[in-house]
Amino acid sequence: MISEISTLPNGIRVITSSRPEIESVSLGIWVNTGAAYEKPQLNGISHFLEHMVFKGTKTRNAFEISDQFEDVGGQSNAYTAREFTAFYAKMLKADTELAIDILSDLINNPTFPVEELVKEREVVVQEIKQGIDTPDDIIFDFVQEQAFPNQALGRTILGPAEKVRSFGQEELQGYLKSNYSGENMVVCAVGNIEHKQFVEMVKSRLGGFQAKAHFDKDVQSYCGGFMSEKRDIEQAHVVLAFSGVKYECETYYPCQIFSTIFGGGMSSRLFREVREKRGLVYSVYSFSNSHTQSGLFGIYAGTTNKELQELMPVIGTEIKKICNDLVSPQELSRAKSQLKASMLMALESSSTTAEILARQMLLYNRIIPIEEMVERIEKVTLQDVRDMAQQIFASKPTYCLVGDIANHPDYEQIQHMIKG
Repeated sequence: MISEISTLPNGIRVITSSRPEIESVSLGIWVNTGAAYEKPQLNGISHFLEHMVFKGTKTRNAFEISDQFEDVGGQSNAYTAREFTAFYAKMLKADTELAIDILSDLINNPTFPVEELVKEREVVVQEIKQGIDTPDDIIFDFVQEQAFPNQALGRTILGPAEKVRSFGQEELQGYLKSNYSGENMVVCAVGNIEHKQFVEMVKSRLGGFQAKAHFDKDVQSYCGGFMSEKRDIEQAHVVLAFSGVKYECETYYPCQIFSTIFGGGMSSRLFREVREKRGLVYSVYSFSNSHTQSGLFGIYAGTTNKELQELMPVIGTEIKKICNDLVSPQELSRAKSQLKASMLMALESSSTTAEILARQMLLYNRIIPIEEMVERIEKVTLQDVRDMAQQIFASKPTYCLVGDIANHPDYEQIQHMIKG
């Protein structure tokens, strides 16, 4: 994967990766801002702004934005995460300039029409309510809040409905001005593209964009905690989480491999013990989420109230096992193969490659060669995995439950199951 990088005078990094054998281009604008960089009174504004820029610019109304993409068979979308916001598209190579013109227009010239503001507030409120009504979705917001209390990283991406309903043109324009800038922005294209031409396309549209951002990044500090919410539903949803690793941590790859071994697939310890051997759940897995200053490692399971009483001690036993004994060479080899295969197969997609390149540039200010990533995976040892397990499970747990959770093990019992 050969990439070319240019930096505009205002700090915008422009990346291309040429694939002349295909007929399309995946491209987008990635911004290093999101819910983790919002002030309390503006919680949810990153996501709301992502919606509102599609509602009209100085040169296009909402219908023209969508029509111009779809008239040529293109696809477009956007997303907001805790530390990233992205606007992206996939087009035939002949329509690349149209795509970057529209995407640039969205962040350069949004008008935030009042009539659209009124409608879109309620659209987002419906999205918030949909998440609240989905227990295996909302539980991850609860975990984030308990793990990082009173911090921007602990607040939801969508924000509370009452705050979303308060956002107007002034708040949106202010947030765009303070958080969107050349120095925290990457434009990336992967596909049938010529680098110099694409750089000129971007420069002519975003070369005058402001260079400096004017916002402070909130400190991220893992704390841990407990919450439960009883609901009249058939299942109990539970997440047990711990302090993880940040993106730039030397143990990033050991953590990924550990998560794969512990709960990353059908051959993982959790899946085989909890589901295959005991039949306690339909879904159980572990996850490792990294952030710029911190991380979160967690275990999710969905079960019934009856099985919940047995499930948690079994998870506790598996935690103690992996902390006290080395994993087998076969487990380590399998996890490395899974991680490498997942990484390399993802790069077959031009859209995923654009995402990876943009995020790497925002996080590390460089593109990490595939060979380097593979080498770092291969260097992980059996001892590294056990050290990682011991480090993670030594931290204070975050324990959250939603659903039919009567008589669930309490927080002190969970701590004893893990460390007793």
